[in-house]
Amino acid sequence: MNRQSGIHYLHDRQGAGSPVSVPPEVTRIRDTVVAGLGDLLQGAFDAVDDSLFELANNARSNNEQNRYFEAMREIRIKRKGVEKQFQHSVGALFEHPPLADADQQSQDQQAHQEAASAESLSLVQDDDLEEQVALSAMISKARAYFQGPLLQLQTRFTVIYPGASEERPVNPMLPDYVCRAFADAAGAFEIQIRERLIVLKQFDRYVVANLGMLMDEANRILVQAGVVPNFRYQGKTRHESAETAKADAPGQGGPDSHQAAEAQESYQARENDALFQQIRQLLAEQRGHRSYSTSHYGGGQGHGGTEIHIVGGAELLHMLSRASANTAGQNTARGNLSAGEPVTVDLRDLIEHVLETHQPEDGKQPALQEMDEDLINLVAMLFEFILDDYNLSAPIQVLISRLQIPILKVVIKDKSFFSRANHPARKLLNSLARAGIGWSNADEKSRDKLYEQIHNIVARILDEFDGDVQLFETLGEEFDQFLTRENRKASLVEQRTRESERGRIKSQKAQDTVDRLLKEKLARRPVPPAIHDILVNGWSRVMFLAYLRNDVEHRWEQSVRVVDDLIWCLHPHLDDDERDQWVRVVPRLLKALRAGLEEVSYNSSRLDEMMAQLKHELTEAFRNLALAEAREPDDLEPEQPLPEDTMEPEEPLEAGVAEYLPEIDAINVGQWVEFRLVNGSSFRCKLSAIIDEADSFVFVNRMGLKVIEKTRVDLAHEMQRGRLTVLEQGALIDRALDAVVGTLRKQA
Repeated sequence: MNRQSGIHYLHDRQGAGSPVSVPPEVTRIRDTVVAGLGDLLQGAFDAVDDSLFELANNARSNNEQNRYFEAMREIRIKRKGVEKQFQHSVGALFEHPPLADADQQSQDQQAHQEAASAESLSLVQDDDLEEQVALSAMISKARAYFQGPLLQLQTRFTVIYPGASEERPVNPMLPDYVCRAFADAAGAFEIQIRERLIVLKQFDRYVVANLGMLMDEANRILVQAGVVPNFRYQGKTRHESAETAKADAPGQGGPDSHQAAEAQESYQARENDALFQQIRQLLAEQRGHRSYSTSHYGGGQGHGGTEIHIVGGAELLHMLSRASANTAGQNTARGNLSAGEPVTVDLRDLIEHVLETHQPEDGKQPALQEMDEDLINLVAMLFEFILDDYNLSAPIQVLISRLQIPILKVVIKDKSFFSRANHPARKLLNSLARAGIGWSNADEKSRDKLYEQIHNIVARILDEFDGDVQLFETLGEEFDQFLTRENRKASLVEQRTRESERGRIKSQKAQDTVDRLLKEKLARRPVPPAIHDILVNGWSRVMFLAYLRNDVEHRWEQSVRVVDDLIWCLHPHLDDDERDQWVRVVPRLLKALRAGLEEVSYNSSRLDEMMAQLKHELTEAFRNLALAEAREPDDLEPEQPLPEDTMEPEEPLEAGVAEYLPEIDAINVGQWVEFRLVNGSSFRCKLSAIIDEADSFVFVNRMGLKVIEKTRVDLAHEMQRGRLTVLEQGALIDRALDAVVGTLRKQA
């Protein structure tokens, strides 16, 4: 952590090992921050686990899959230790906060950039370099975004810490310290660089993105304690305090949940914008002979000295509109936009052709700006991902593929498409993909309202989009209203299906339990035929109802005890105490049997006759005690062993099936999957309920109707055979951007 020469630890100024006298408000802040970071880190690690599982699920080889599972196992084993070390390190920052030169504090970002320069990192291993770059980018982004709260904290902490001053300020909550404390703790993980970057990414999303809430709480505590309650900064950047002065009024709390959500969204927007810039840098490395931007022509002169005509703005959009009309006419009739295969328009070829045939009035060579070229390449790569995305059902994939040129026109006019998760066009694409995940080829297009709705939306965009993004917002609102109505209907049907299945499965479980239990008990100690009939055909009904209502009435164990008591009373007992017990048990037993059989209305016309027969059998059993008493103990019949056919040994799992059980356990209620049949057909369904007592997974279709029911092991078998795939339900554009970055990195 002490990598810069201008940073010293406070206790070094006061003597090694000398504890700093920490004010009570700092102790309160420390406890709040340590606890808060601990909670946030747990969420980050849960997200890491989900990410690694998804990568393992989509792995193309056993070695790659095993690598991700090993990383999951390594992180699960060590995460508690890492969490503890991280929290301890953060707590230590408040005990011995580093001192930094004021000038250096304002120059840290530049220092990070210099530290990451090619020369200084030339001797670092590639993996370490990549990790350091990711860490530095995370720190720089956080410092820039939380500049206001950090400045306030630095001013207030510097006032209360002994030994600190304006020249040597203190701030134990600097993102530098927090991020590097985590990086040091995470060094315990023995994982490869790709998995390590996933850990850092989730730490950034779940922990660093929420540091603002902890900073606001720390500032609030210090304000309440009277530490610089009216913040006014008169230093080099006086405007820095303008936006945050209002938040520091005494008695004012931190942001409410709505403000926190806005802060999270704003932070995410910055993160996405940084992602877009990173993609641009990666794309710049790939520009070559095919480039059709101004840079390819030397900035202002083309081949043979031809001057360049910059194509952009309205001119470029007009060219794209003409290309869109031509492409639509060539590929499909508007009557059925999902006919045939997905449209594989090569945007790069299309743009190149459009530029070659375009003749500007000034006679100059047409060329694009680098930004527009990057946007074209990025949109092309996004739709390449969409066309390869197995999670999209084929008809919906075809429909969305028609929107390549309209989306390109959107991003050229409004580049916030990549940085705003709530951009109307981006939201609409994500909604279409999410809604269509459960659509199967087997569904009837002509009678399906969802398919018709998506089809009409795509058709309207192709026909009506003239560059005004308001169309996407209007269509998105209409689609959301449609989905709300459809989901309400489906939810009601699904709820009835789920309750019906729970009732059926619980009833089946109750019947199986009663039958098995009676079979076992009667196999061990046979009873007279009349008693056997009463238990199997009469009392079994009482036990069945007691099992179903046990969570409310708690009578199951009592119904089982009646069976045990009856069988016990029908067999010899030599001990005087046991005979006395027999005399006490039989009256209660007869009363319980009559009451239970009357409750289930079992053979009410013959109930008195049956009870008389039962008394007779019990009396005969008691009379036989005298004969049994005359026998030697060795002459007594041994208790009958349980026949082998009543045993229910656990069948060993087939080789390789057990390794898929964790993947089955990771499927959550509400998640979509696809089953493939032996004949080659497939269908998609959603996990609606997991009924633990029956080991039953119930799946429904989009309309909420049950389509299949499987046990946990059955699902593992299906997954092992490649006939079960868990579908990714994350936002389509987000997944596409992640995939594009991964592809570009590999190519780089």
